[in-house]
Amino acid sequence: MEDEQIISAERVGADLAAADFERDEWNAARPVQLTRYWSGRAAPPARHAEARIIWTNEALCVRFVCRQAEPLIRNEAPQVERKTLGLWDRDVCEIFVATDERETQRYLEFEAAPTGEWLDLAIEHKAGERATDWDFNSGMSTAARIDEGSLVIALRVPWAAFGRVPQPGERWRVNLFRCIGAGPERGYLAWQPTRATQPDFHVPSAFGWLRFKG
Repeated sequence: MEDEQIISAERVGADLAAADFERDEWNAARPVQLTRYWSGRAAPPARHAEARIIWTNEALCVRFVCRQAEPLIRNEAPQVERKTLGLWDRDVCEIFVATDERETQRYLEFEAAPTGEWLDLAIEHKAGERATDWDFNSGMSTAARIDEGSLVIALRVPWAAFGRVPQPGERWRVNLFRCIGAGPERGYLAWQPTRATQPDFHVPSAFGWLRFKG
């Protein structure tokens, strides 16, 4: 297994809120780079992003730091009290997580947008089709900050969403994504490219690994 297919999630003692962008705990996590589209083709540097993952006794925390040199594609009248279906059609960062490495066809999808909007879904591939639990309720929270030329998006998912707390040394399957832009130039970046014939993040066989450090 190559290091480029593994994300090390650092364990930290204190719990974090989604909006705790600048906490020192983030410095303990090794950044992973999103520099390629789903196809494997290199994305322009102006669209690159990095992600860091840490875990606490209470939750999984993910922070994306994105370059943002183009206008944001966002909802001008967002609501954050409930999940936003269709969020994937705007600028968004995503993480897919399969807790059982032997059953990667079952995984959870979490999305967060620059507006603070969010989406959580439970996915299962069976009989050649994808079934989606639209009513899945993870209890996730998100936060975002828009700066000049950059964007920070973070999300926090409590362990109850996954049904258990991981053990140090355990490995889950995971992939990270970023959607940016609109029209023919819309970009779909993937940490581990899915190499589908059309833009498609739902390829669990392409997931990398998330290793929980103690």
